[in-house]
Amino acid sequence: MNVLDRLWERVSGSQPLPPAWVIGATALAALIIVTGNSSWRVAGKVITIAHEGGHALVSVLSGRRLEGIRLHADSSGVTYSRGRRHGPGLVATSAAGYLAPPLLGAGAAALLAERHETAMLWLALVLLAATFLAIRNAFGALAVLVTAGGVFAVSYFAPAAVQAGFAYLAVWFLLLGGMRPVLELLRRRRYRTGVTDADQLGQLTGTSSGVWVALFLLVSTAALALGARLLVP
Repeated sequence: MNVLDRLWERVSGSQPLPPAWVIGATALAALIIVTGNSSWRVAGKVITIAHEGGHALVSVLSGRRLEGIRLHADSSGVTYSRGRRHGPGLVATSAAGYLAPPLLGAGAAALLAERHETAMLWLALVLLAATFLAIRNAFGALAVLVTAGGVFAVSYFAPAAVQAGFAYLAVWFLLLGGMRPVLELLRRRRYRTGVTDADQLGQLTGTSSGVWVALFLLVSTAALALGARLLVP
């Protein structure tokens, strides 16, 4: 059996479910990371990568021309695409950012429920590699490389128990971390600070930005509930 065959067997195979205490401990750890301001300043950049990656992916799927992604040290980011200045493609692209992290978390939870921890980690590597190709600034490239390096090190070198713990922590973080930007968006809307994706969507569709904030909150809450249902034995 050659290297590629062994790698495919490892990625496509199933792994045993971790003990219940590991699932609970990783959920608690993810909650602490998401709610702590200091930890969020570092780890929140992963959610920004998923957010901007969502914009980029949907822009390509909707027929727009992706020009690049920029990620900044303050955990903000922007995705540039070219195409029509109105229509469903731009609406879908604008809406994809806040929806991407919780939906990715729910999809990853489904893989873990089927005992495919290694496959989930390697799929994350594929998505990170695709995002890296679209990055257009040095900090963004560094942020994606560090994230991908950590995922690769665990998925390739770590024993199965460590992989499982890391995978569950990552999925809980996507599910819980996907909620925090939406709650921050609610606060920004209350105090009318800055122009957000919800404001742009409101202008594009002729609706209130509050409708879009409510949609983001509904989807992220549903994804968290579904993900928890899949992850908890």
